[in-house]
Amino acid sequence: MIRLGLLILLLLMASLAHAATDFSYGPEARQTLSVYAPPNAHDAPIIVMVHGGAWMFGDKDNDGVAQPKASHWGNSGAIFVSVDYRMLPQAAPMAQAQDVATALAYVQHHAREWHGDPSRVVLMGHSAGAHLVSLLAVTPALTRAAGVQPWLATVSLDSGAVDVAAIMNNPHARFYDRVFGNDPAGWAAVSPYDRMSSAPAAPMLMVCSSERRESCPANERFVAKTHQLGGKADVLPVPLSHMEINRTLGAQNTYTSQVDAWLKKNAGI
Repeated sequence: MIRLGLLILLLLMASLAHAATDFSYGPEARQTLSVYAPPNAHDAPIIVMVHGGAWMFGDKDNDGVAQPKASHWGNSGAIFVSVDYRMLPQAAPMAQAQDVATALAYVQHHAREWHGDPSRVVLMGHSAGAHLVSLLAVTPALTRAAGVQPWLATVSLDSGAVDVAAIMNNPHARFYDRVFGNDPAGWAAVSPYDRMSSAPAAPMLMVCSSERRESCPANERFVAKTHQLGGKADVLPVPLSHMEINRTLGAQNTYTSQVDAWLKKNAGI
């Protein structure tokens, strides 16, 4: 009977660790975030996740965005936050980046309420979300305007647009025209590679799919430029598809172990 009661208690604690509470960080319907706070959180590190979706669709609650990531890092005592933001045509990529910056500032401001440490935040994103977090990492004016304090590290999961001009000047999927338009000056304005005039303040991990022809070369150029400017960045090629890079992170696999090792070394979590 005692063992049964203990098992029920452990199952209840596990379910609480993986349950989410939603908050609004702005007045718009899409300006919301979900917080997965484990019951044992105490001055916990926080991972803030930004979903992908070609800047036009996607949701913080979509399969593969929060889970298995929230469970994986929650089991080690970390808080996981999944962020929504406005989509095209309501908001262009720069406005979306501003949404993410506002969400990040909200997380830092409210971290103590969830037993988190506002100084121990990792910013992570996949696909279009990876583009947005990379853009914030190299554009401190955006984060300062939102009231964001320094964060520990940025993890880009197979960015949909590290070097926007390179995409637009070569054969590309038609949706990029809708997202980025036809003005080269506009491409540079939202291109992490072009916006990087000084080294990012926090280390960056650029995960890329070796199954996509342009993904790793673009991320390697970004990392090389970061090094030239005196910054710290690493590229992690993985033999996974674009979607698998998102959906399998947090599962028990070599890829998750590699990301964990990088986070431990560069962010101390």
